[in-house]
Amino acid sequence: MRSTLTRALVSATAVAGIAAGSLAGAGPALAASPPATAASAQDVSVLAVNNLGLEPAQAKKWQCWLRRTGYNPGTIDGLLGTASWKAAQRKFNDMGLGAGTPDGVVGPNTIRALQRYLNKYNAGLDVDGIAGPQTRFAFALYASGLPRC
Repeated sequence: MRSTLTRALVSATAVAGIAAGSLAGAGPALAASPPATAASAQDVSVLAVNNLGLEPAQAKKWQCWLRRTGYNPGTIDGLLGTASWKAAQRKFNDMGLGAGTPDGVVGPNTIRALQRYLNKYNAGLDVDGIAGPQTRFAFALYASGLPRC
């Protein structure tokens, strides 16, 4: 019982200290933190999603388009994760757009390839490898016009 009361007081002190902008009054019991846990594969896959501003419905259309054109994006779920981006990178490379190694990472090479692809449809984008507002808008506009699965 005493241990529970002590934890409650330390926790209350920690909250007060955080609210005040300091942990000075939190006490030594707060200094020990629980051991870190490794991220699960599911956690990592969620963190790897990069829709570049697409809504899930638009992302599903993009995934369906990849599949229809012969590039397997994995599950059609509206979440552009590693499998979706690997498929896009393979497609962009096959088109000569220079996405680099199909690794599923949305880096500057992938963004430049996407910008080159969108410019085929008169997007007028600077091919700078930066997924800025204009690139995101052009991508969303293009994906919106794709047919549903």
